[in-house]
Amino acid sequence: MADITYAPTWAGFIYLAVVLDAWSRRIVGRSISTSLETTEVLDALNTVAEQCKPAGAILHLVHGCQYTPLAFGKRCKETGICPSLGSVRDAYDNAMCESFFATLAHELLKHRRFKTQAEARVAVLTFVEGLYNLRRRHSALDYNSPIASPALCALPCSMVSAWCFISWLNNQATLQQ
Repeated sequence: MADITYAPTWAGFIYLAVVLDAWSRRIVGRSISTSLETTEVLDALNTVAEQCKPAGAILHLVHGCQYTPLAFGKRCKETGICPSLGSVRDAYDNAMCESFFATLAHELLKHRRFKTQAEARVAVLTFVEGLYNLRRRHSALDYNSPIASPALCALPCSMVSAWCFISWLNNQATLQQ
């Protein structure tokens, strides 16, 4: 699933676009910019495409204007990702991204004030890659971190959504018959 949030600085906002793997809770794609445009979500999607080979994955999205341009749909098609849009004004279907953003706000942004956008960028990237993906434990992962989770070892990185996991299980059952 994918979504965007922001972090305030004295010099203006920075915007963080993330792609979160619903099975492992890992942030598999991210992009930070100073403007809220489609290029930011394309950068996050490109990170996933380069690292995970997500063909066949379902990417659940919110109804943000950054996810609706033709360039985003074209990139999804090129990578084999099937975009899935949630209902309008409903945060429940994107609750995992919202939970990550709440964690980011509570554990980092609430305690720091950034003078520059570069300072905020470094702090957010350090939080995502140095703390959240590597060390932060999740009850849904039997109190493992996303990187250390047995769930991550059991599934390919292309499982970007819980629906993909169900599809993967169905395919495994079919292959075993």
